[in-house]
Amino acid sequence: MFGAILGDHTGFYAGRWLGPRLHGSRLSARYGERIDKAEALVRRHGAWAIFIGRFIPAIRSLIPAALGISGFERWRYSLLDCLACAIWALALAALVLALDAGFLSQASTA
Repeated sequence: MFGAILGDHTGFYAGRWLGPRLHGSRLSARYGERIDKAEALVRRHGAWAIFIGRFIPAIRSLIPAALGISGFERWRYSLLDCLACAIWALALAALVLALDAGFLSQASTA
């Protein structure tokens, strides 16, 4: 859980640090309208993105950086991310325990 929180916060603060540079880049000049729409979407649904992103490996590392770039509030991000990582860790532990119990019951019947 603490590793997940540390990784997410590293991505978030990297996004906050790189965000102003992104807005002043040629990429921003070329795709500015799309970037503005994406940031508005992240701001509007950021809380849900933190929870959903924690459970989807393909976007897990992108969500924190996107929220950092968008200027998402630090205290709100930290609170929601810690909660999401705790839920994720509990779900992972439950899955491991369930799989272990399944293997143990198969081993005892064999």
